[in-house]
Amino acid sequence: MKNITILVPETAVVEAVADPRYAFTAVNEFLKSTGEMPMFHVQLVGLTNDVRVTDGMFTIHADATLANARKPDLVIIPALSGDLSRALQLNKDFVPWIVQRYKEGTEIASLCLGAFLLAETGLLDGKTCSTHWLFANEFRSRFPEVELLDNKIVTDQLGLYTSGGATSYWNLLLYLIEKYTTRELAVLAAKFFVLDIDRHSQSPFHIFKGQKVHNDPEIVKVQEYIETNYQDKITVDELCRKFGIARRTFERRFKRATHNTVLEYWQRVKIEAAKRQLEMSRKTVGEVMYEVGYNDTKAFRDIFRKVTSMSPVDYRNKYNKEALN
Repeated sequence: MKNITILVPETAVVEAVADPRYAFTAVNEFLKSTGEMPMFHVQLVGLTNDVRVTDGMFTIHADATLANARKPDLVIIPALSGDLSRALQLNKDFVPWIVQRYKEGTEIASLCLGAFLLAETGLLDGKTCSTHWLFANEFRSRFPEVELLDNKIVTDQLGLYTSGGATSYWNLLLYLIEKYTTRELAVLAAKFFVLDIDRHSQSPFHIFKGQKVHNDPEIVKVQEYIETNYQDKITVDELCRKFGIARRTFERRFKRATHNTVLEYWQRVKIEAAKRQLEMSRKTVGEVMYEVGYNDTKAFRDIFRKVTSMSPVDYRNKYNKEALN
């Protein structure tokens, strides 16, 4: 039997504690219904026996504290809420415990913003992870040694698992159920909870807001210029001349500040503008393409798919109510 420890940090999101417990106990019930033995022992573990979560709205009674918890095979770190700096400070005593369990062979999984607490341990340094796309800039600034794949729903590297934002953590739970049991049981769980088991990207849900929380005010001005003039054909050389920065220095500073090349940033701004029009207007895909500054249908479609993991037509059909009428 696998011992599943779900941590209960201060300021945790209550659903991100309850849902993994429900998922693994449901699998136990599936097994018992066919005469098989349950496979999981699930334990809620806190720093204290009673933990206030979701900005103090609820209190969860933990089954154990760190001092008397069972030795886990898997530790799940749920999503945090509220001010993340405060949340990390409140839960700093989990950090050495998590590190020690991992050294002993325990696998660790974080759900959504639980990645911040996992990254605080240093275990993700030099490795990949995901988290909620909305907090990608903050995560990269706080943990520059971690390779953030904020388009991913699930990452899996050396016994460390992370999920994308909000309810996409259900896909990580299904992934872990399949890993520890069978594909058949994972599919059954997906059907029971009415989930799309093979969701791999959170890109369709991204809203691009250029990373401006950095210490390079000249690059902020460049970003603002690109965002104002995204319809125009902008070259790097023109930007260098306009802002009086040598090209090599400019490209290095821009990438360091924004985590994007100039071309990537320009494309992301254009595609974000296209997404808004596809969501809200009656314009055709072709009209939107021209309005955001593309003339080549294939190029627009390819870049749109690269950024969102969907075609422009599929995106419009998904998010524009008028497109369905």
